Amino acid sequence: MKPAIFVAATLLAAAPPAMAHDIKSAVDPTKPAAFDITSASATTDGRLSTFMMEVAGEAGSVKPEATGKLEGARVTAYVWPTGFDPSAVGFAEKSGILALAITAHPDFDDTPLFDENGDGDPANDGADWHSHWVVLGKDDGCGAGLKVLDVSPGVDLLPPTAPMLPLALDSPGMSPSLQGKTARVTVPVRDGENVSFDAVTAELQVNAEGKAPLLCVTGVHDIASGDLSMPGKIVKQ
Repeated sequence: MKPAIFVAATLLAAAPPAMAHDIKSAVDPTKPAAFDITSASATTDGRLSTFMMEVAGEAGSVKPEATGKLEGARVTAYVWPTGFDPSAVGFAEKSGILALAITAHPDFDDTPLFDENGDGDPANDGADWHSHWVVLGKDDGCGAGLKVLDVSPGVDLLPPTAPMLPLALDSPGMSPSLQGKTARVTVPVRDGENVSFDAVTAELQVNAEGKAPLLCVTGVHDIASGDLSMPGKIVKQ
């Protein structure tokens, strides 16, 4: 996994101009195959944007083991940091790095408006892969130097489908697809053409004491660009 200072500093630094629309990454046999990114791309029709990444192994084949409690719970994620301002999906303007994520975490459900597994109970779906918008910020107290921003629901601006957790996290209810080597998700976000992006596979963890920083990025498996410079560009379909 990448050193903490490197990860935080490069993500929050200004990205140079992109040289290609998609991102290619060589296979690295030292990385877990399910998280070893080989390519990433994104498209838009002006209203919906689709993000994709391919990995060397089977996408979604590895999930965290349940601990039986929220405190200290682990989260596995396929993430696309983007150049969208957080206000594009309903967070406070210029509040951090807006990222789209596909996550799984068996110890809690943060999509209370949606019943992903179709069993009639919308509060038991965390172990299934689902999508989030999150706002990331720097925090040296986290293992990889980054966190999902801590917020105060009812005070800080959040999207209407946010689960009202004390996190800059939205649950848009868009079902991801993880099939074969590909992880893919389509979300409503306008004016995506030429917006920059990157792709990351990462591990997060809920604070064991239930306090801020509440949800830390604890480690990074792979970064498509190698340096989080966001060289990808969303292209018009």
